[in-house]
Amino acid sequence: MVYMVKMTILTPSKPKLTFIKMNDANGKRLFYGSCFALITTAFSFSIRAGILPELGETFDLSATQLGFINQMWFFGFPISMVLGGIFYNTLGPKRIMQFAFFAHTIGIIMTIYSGGYTGLLISTLLIGIGNGCTEAACNPMIADAYSGKTMNTLLNRFHMWFPGGIVVGALVSFFMTKMNLGWEAQIWIIMIPTLIYAYLFYGQIFPKPSEKAASLTENFKAMFYSRRFAPLFIFICVCMSLTAITEFGPQQWTGIIMAKSGAEPMLILALVTGLMAVGRYWGGDFVHKFDQTGVLLGSAVFSTIGIFLFSTQTGPMAYVAAVFFALGVTFFWPNMIGFTAEKITRSGAIGMSIVGAVGMFSTSIWQPIIGGWIDSARVEAQAAGLEGDALELAAGQATLQNMITFPAILIVLFLILFFWVKSRKKAEAAA
Repeated sequence: MVYMVKMTILTPSKPKLTFIKMNDANGKRLFYGSCFALITTAFSFSIRAGILPELGETFDLSATQLGFINQMWFFGFPISMVLGGIFYNTLGPKRIMQFAFFAHTIGIIMTIYSGGYTGLLISTLLIGIGNGCTEAACNPMIADAYSGKTMNTLLNRFHMWFPGGIVVGALVSFFMTKMNLGWEAQIWIIMIPTLIYAYLFYGQIFPKPSEKAASLTENFKAMFYSRRFAPLFIFICVCMSLTAITEFGPQQWTGIIMAKSGAEPMLILALVTGLMAVGRYWGGDFVHKFDQTGVLLGSAVFSTIGIFLFSTQTGPMAYVAAVFFALGVTFFWPNMIGFTAEKITRSGAIGMSIVGAVGMFSTSIWQPIIGGWIDSARVEAQAAGLEGDALELAAGQATLQNMITFPAILIVLFLILFFWVKSRKKAEAAA
């Protein structure tokens, strides 16, 4: 039986919790609202990727400057995820999602009226904060309401809407760009799922934080001091830092890196994320059969192959590379979160939030570095006598070759994790 919690305000700082049985309509609206909140995150990712070249031309920005703008999206994410995780047990998911709506709305409007580089930095940071609040509230809300196979299934289906939303956002950006509707009109589109999730959440009863991991002290002990769980948690954080940049690095720079490859960049993005959405929808049964560690190891192998093909192939073969890349990154994010929730249960909401935050913070750090790779590769290609499309293609492929390092390291790390977890299961069975 799943129970929900109704919050009645006694003072501005102390909510009273009253427990009420969840009805089906309420539960569906909460889950669908979570999905539309994640679609908002996805739209802000794909539409921004689509308008990146136009922003560069409009405001005369270098790839490095565009990298710093991208960084704000990924930097705001971990800030709000960690804070949301810390205060999740006190505030509950309802308050966190109210703040997410505020940050999304102000960030979208500020982006349109930014006027230049500084305004884009601030507005993109706000959107990132709203996105992080969504992860901080919705992941533990689903984990609190369900367990085992059902939890894994719903986490995968919830996270399906990040790539699913990117598909829609990428296609919207593609057609609006072809119609010369302008980047401002594309940004306004992000308000549509924002308003929908606000409507779906309005007046609903939210689940109470899990009693299994309601103490922050216990959460931090499990994450950093427990001999049994702390090494595993820290190891997962290291892996998450690489899975996130493996997934988001090539995708966020699709418009610039793939522009002269002979394939349409936004269609590449739509193909990748469309396959990811389908994979995540069926991901619960798949993970249940092969275990999270086996799935993560296979994902690292396919990701390495996909990025290698991106860095060497052009024309129609770029779409083949997209298939391999999609097979690789599909199960990274939901299974890193699911692994934390299932195998390091005592870490609670803050544990899931910190793992996700590490991924986004890592991606944030790498954004200007990737932009710098592109600028440097352009200089080298120009020195080699290349120009025009040939120069841009060489710069993009050189940058992708640098990115192969991320999933290649993950293959080694996930091999270690696979045998580590397997040995722990044997030890527990023997005991």
